Formats: sequence, C-alpha cells, structure tokens
Amino acid sequence: MSADAAPGHVLILGGTTEARRLAEALARESSYRVTTSLAGRVAAPVLPPGGTRIGGFGGPGGLAAWIGAHGVTRVVDATHPFAERMSFNAAAAAALSGVPVLALRRSGWQPGPGDAWTFADSLAAAADLLPGLGRRVFLTTGRMGLHTFADLDGLWFLVRSVDPPAGPAPAHHEVLLARGPFTLDEERELIARHRIDVLVTKDSGGSATAPKLAAAREAGIPVLVVRRPAVPEGVPETDSVEAVLDWLGTIR
Repeated sequence: MSADAAPGHVLILGGTTEARRLAEALARESSYRVTTSLAGRVAAPVLPPGGTRIGGFGGPGGLAAWIGAHGVTRVVDATHPFAERMSFNAAAAAALSGVPVLALRRSGWQPGPGDAWTFADSLAAAADLLPGLGRRVFLTTGRMGLHTFADLDGLWFLVRSVDPPAGPAPAHHEVLLARGPFTLDEERELIARHRIDVLVTKDSGGSATAPKLAAAREAGIPVLVVRRPAVPEGVPETDSVEAVLDWLGTIR
C-alpha cells in the first residue's frame, strides 16, 4: 500500500444504497476506519456496517471541525442526488480542512422509446405543470415536499413515502408507506388499481425505484420528472463503488 493510501478514517455522507454498499465493501478491509453519517430524516434507517452518526454537523464549519476532531482522512459524498445542501457543505468543509472529497452519485434516468416525459426544474414548477398532465397522480417525490402540491384541490394523489408525511397536503390523497426496491409487477398493480394517469418523480436514478418508469410506459401515462439540482464545482465524482475503492487505495 502506498504512503498516499495509508490507513485512515473514511467519512461517508450516506443515506443511499451506494453509501451502504461502499460501507459494506470497506468493512471487509481492516485498513480503514469507517463512519457513515445519516441526516436523520428517516425514522428507522437501514444502518450500514461500521460506525454511524445521525444528524447535521452545523454547516461547513461544523463538518470541517468534526473531520479534524475525528482524524478523517477521506470524505465520500454519497448523499441523495437531491441533498444539494449537504453536497455543498461537504465541498466547503473539504476545502476548509484540506481533506480530499469524492462524490459518489448514481447516474440519472434517461427517457427511452415510448416514454412521455415532461421535465421541471423544481417541485414548485412540477406543481404548476401537473394539472395539465393528469388528474390521478402517483406522487413519489418523498414526504418533505408534499406541501408544494397542497393547493391542487382538483387532483387526487397517491403519496408514497418511507415515513408518514407531515404538514400541508392535498385535500384528496392517500398515503402509501413503503420502502423500495419495488418490482415491475408491484408498480403495474398500483397504477391499475388506483387508476393513475400521471406519475411524478424526482430524477433519483438507480434501479430500486426505476420499475415505476417502465410501468408508466406500459400504461401509456405521462411522467413528470423533477431535474436534479446543481452540484458543487470542482468536486470529482463517480457512479461506481469500485472507483471509490480505487480512489481510496483499497487492496482487494
């Protein structure tokens, strides 16, 4: 192992399948101490192997201080593609602390033949477009943004989230508590049973929730896709756990 890849402490900013896979891979290596940080927005998260911490750091300065106090030598930003604040905090904290950071981001979804996708730059923009696309909505954008659709009284929503949503909600809705991955058969059944005529999703990417896109294509219904937010400039990124292991210098 080279001097640059000497044993150290890896901080994974997690909450995604990719973060858990990375923690599992590093758990098989005795060369690294690993801590995965979770935001704490899910009541019962699936905890990865290794150390974990839950909750915020208090901005870039707080994260930089934690990095220094705990001897972190590498930071991997494996947060959700829509956790933009944490990604910017990670980039700023890495600059403050002088510790290298790499972003592990799953590739976004791309429409294929037969897809009828409309794109929006935000949840608010999606709410503006939605009444022109359908009346029975399968909303899969998570519980945090449900208030954005609260004024759409003329629509009915099937709201799927891991934890119960709180705050303002559309007048006509049903909540479905479920955690992926989901199968194509399950998504077909939901769309048919609830007579869904439009799907709303964030461009989260990955395979765990992608079957809903295929089910929408088969059903011939439109999909309203919220584009990903901007990411910090100058931070290298990959969509591969193996590439992160190479970056860390792990011997496999």
